[in-house]
Amino acid sequence: MQRTFILFFLLLISSLAWAQQATLRGTIRDKKTGEGAIGATVIITGTTQAAPVELDGTYRLLAAPGTYTISVQSIGYKALTFPGTVLREGETTTLNGSLEESSQSLGEVVVTGQKQTGTEVALLQDLKKSEVVVSGMSSDQIVKTLDRDAAEVVKRIPGVTIQNNSFIVIRGLAERYNTVMLNDALTPSSEVDTRSFSFDILPSSVIDRILIFKSGAPELPGEFGGGVVKVYTKNSVLENSTSLSVSAWHRAGTTFKSGYQQSPQRSSTDWVGYDGGERKMPTTIGTEPYNSQNPLSDAQLLQAARALDNRWKPTLSTALPDLRASLGLTRKYELGHAQLSNVTSVSYSNTHQQYQVQRQRLETGTGAFKYNYTDEQAQTASRLGVIHNWQARFNDYNRIEFRNFLNQYGTDEVTHRTGLDFAQGGDGRTRDNHALHYQSRTIYSGQLAGTHELGAAKNSTLTWQTGYNYVFRNEPDYRRYRTGSDVPLSGEEARPLQVEISPIGSQQDVSSYYSRLRENTYMGSGQWEQRLGGRDTTRESQYKLRAGFYTEYKERTYASRFFSYVPARPSRFNYDLLQLPIETIFSPENIDPTTGFTLREGTSDQDSYTADNLLAAGYLSAVAPLSDQLNVSGGVRMEYNRKFLRSGQASAAPYEEQRTFFLPSLNSTYNFNLRSLLRLAGSVTLNRPEFREVADYAYYDFNNDALIRGNRELRTAKIYNADLRYEFYPTKAELLSVGVFYKKFTDAIEQVTASIPGGALELGFANAPNAYDVGVEVEARKGLADITENKFLQRFAFVLNASLIKSRVTLSDDEQVAGNLNQRALQGQSPYVVNTGVFYQDDAQGWQVSAQYNVIGPRILFASSNTQNFTIFELSRHVIDLAATKSVGEHLSVRVGIQDLLNQYTRQYYDSNRDGKITAADNGSFARYRRGQYSTVGLTYRF
Repeated sequence: MQRTFILFFLLLISSLAWAQQATLRGTIRDKKTGEGAIGATVIITGTTQAAPVELDGTYRLLAAPGTYTISVQSIGYKALTFPGTVLREGETTTLNGSLEESSQSLGEVVVTGQKQTGTEVALLQDLKKSEVVVSGMSSDQIVKTLDRDAAEVVKRIPGVTIQNNSFIVIRGLAERYNTVMLNDALTPSSEVDTRSFSFDILPSSVIDRILIFKSGAPELPGEFGGGVVKVYTKNSVLENSTSLSVSAWHRAGTTFKSGYQQSPQRSSTDWVGYDGGERKMPTTIGTEPYNSQNPLSDAQLLQAARALDNRWKPTLSTALPDLRASLGLTRKYELGHAQLSNVTSVSYSNTHQQYQVQRQRLETGTGAFKYNYTDEQAQTASRLGVIHNWQARFNDYNRIEFRNFLNQYGTDEVTHRTGLDFAQGGDGRTRDNHALHYQSRTIYSGQLAGTHELGAAKNSTLTWQTGYNYVFRNEPDYRRYRTGSDVPLSGEEARPLQVEISPIGSQQDVSSYYSRLRENTYMGSGQWEQRLGGRDTTRESQYKLRAGFYTEYKERTYASRFFSYVPARPSRFNYDLLQLPIETIFSPENIDPTTGFTLREGTSDQDSYTADNLLAAGYLSAVAPLSDQLNVSGGVRMEYNRKFLRSGQASAAPYEEQRTFFLPSLNSTYNFNLRSLLRLAGSVTLNRPEFREVADYAYYDFNNDALIRGNRELRTAKIYNADLRYEFYPTKAELLSVGVFYKKFTDAIEQVTASIPGGALELGFANAPNAYDVGVEVEARKGLADITENKFLQRFAFVLNASLIKSRVTLSDDEQVAGNLNQRALQGQSPYVVNTGVFYQDDAQGWQVSAQYNVIGPRILFASSNTQNFTIFELSRHVIDLAATKSVGEHLSVRVGIQDLLNQYTRQYYDSNRDGKITAADNGSFARYRRGQYSTVGLTYRF
């Protein structure tokens, strides 16, 4: 870990040195219309330095001081030249001009520059030229919002929702059905229990664009159901720049409130997102996975009991405002005819939130409550993120990129649970329980990639990439305990609470839990594209043949252990100790091999596993422009996958699956004219079980009071996809589209509930034999500039996207209830999603204002697997975000805003009458809470 930080620090320092620059700026307009000359390029003649002209006609370019010839070029216009332009150090030179249309036939214009992919115009042009059905969001759109991370960004894309504040749901399909790629490399999963990429670890400030591919293609991974999400971090550089952003955030109900809970075991490194060793296992236990053939001795367990930290309650403080800061650097270096550029971003956040959660457990059969709790839940989170990307452009035909992403994220979560437990009958027991849960995640992703245009006519392209991902997830000393007392009878005094001690040990009672996950992934890919003579010479209308491969090898080790305090010798135990409070009951004098407490390990061999996965894919595809209007592409992808998992239980047979699939796909586009088109697509894709889902061990989730267990019998799901979408582009920066889709599933994988009679709720994974998903999507991005002459109204733009989705799973006989449902929706699927935004931008006065709204329909959080369980729904929630940014001079901008203005409750309810929806007849709240309205004020300074 230290070496990784040192490496990134040295790389960061290496890109800091730069000379004082001069600034060239101005406005370029179309001489005939007076509008901005969109697509024009301002070039310093004799160099590779260039700047694009933006939508409003403005441009900005940094350069070393000197005297230059400045030229402005755009296809279809006469070149505009400004000789003898003087740029002075630290000063801004203004250069305006108007381009005149050329009446002569165009010759070849060669402009050496770099495509800017993060602008709204560039994104929409990419969507329009795409061979598949795709949606996306650009960096231009992201900066207009208060979205802090990728999780908040993607939920504004059509058909996309976010679950648990981190995981992406596309077209109503849960996170496991969506593949995520970071800079064209598959991302690692930082979660033990789900197949997913946690989007909240990626700050929005480093995102160049996000694309979501919703129809299959041979070049895309074959494993997805909802979509393939490609997140691209910023990499291109037009000018040297440095920016620093600092913001403070206030959360209603948390910030400046006394009584904020934090773990008493805090380490000196918690502020950067990892534990410095204060929570590690006692040395007498060691760090090796549990082995039943070599268990700890009684003497070792007794010594460990005395060595464990004896603090079981949180410390209380006053929550300070959240802090977020980011430093952005872009640098360009001229090395002869080559150009070297660097994009570096360092981001840091320290956040707090505390809120109350109402939790109830509803018993099947009687419909009575098993418990009724109120949780006071607090979380302190620290995140340090680094993006460090290099690009070397040797000429217009050869480029190599080295991309690095490092994220260190730590959370300190405290849960204080009070309420009534009715599990033992009678009037119930009063509860006062605590859980202290710290976990940290280290994620590194690095890729080295190249793009090469080959052949005399440059009609061949070779792209290649190699990469490495590393994940380390640490849960040190997850502490939990319960206290209880019987509810007094009428007229009796309240009875004192007692610490509950299990005679054999359990994860629920006075226990310490430890787990570690370590994963390494190695990947390589390559593609050859050959362009053949087409109907004309433009690249988009040429016939293309592609052949490529993708290989990935992943290895994971996972180990967990837990220890409980138990009576050392029940026959001679001093039961008076049970009257002591949690602060003193496990004091050193009470750790005694005869009359006191000792530790007992409850770990089994199957609580650890080693696993590896080999994925090898190859594909062939072709693109055929059959006419000026019709373009067809498609091919076949072959994927071989071998998954192997061996638990720590030597007698258990290892899990192994080897499958080969051929996945065809076909995409066609019919262009009615230059501004409108129709897409039709079909493909076959997959969804494979993950390591955790087939690993047969139980993990106790304190918050949900549930055991999570894998299923070795899970089968790979197969998905048949069809899409039809109409797209209309009024201008280069506007889009209107409407589409329909259909998906047919065989063996769909879902997370389901299972009951343990008299015990905890169990969450597991199961195949649904048959299911389908059908929906309609609409999207609109429209400004008022071409509709009204009013200058004020021209500054407004609107974004709207909405999805209406229906899914159905055919239930097995075990899942059906007599006289009731035989079908239900897919787990995690929302029947509707609506996102809308209003944006106001006044560049002259430096104002940027936005208001955004989001709502998702009710969805199944956990599906019932049999008649002994209830399905749990999460209900809809309306969200409004407001943001305003004001530029102050050339360098400073101020941002204020409010997120989640309505602060509505998150509501998760039992479908107690089993009618497939939540109505007034239903009873019981699985969880009900609200996190609090979130407000910010921040400063950004661009040097």
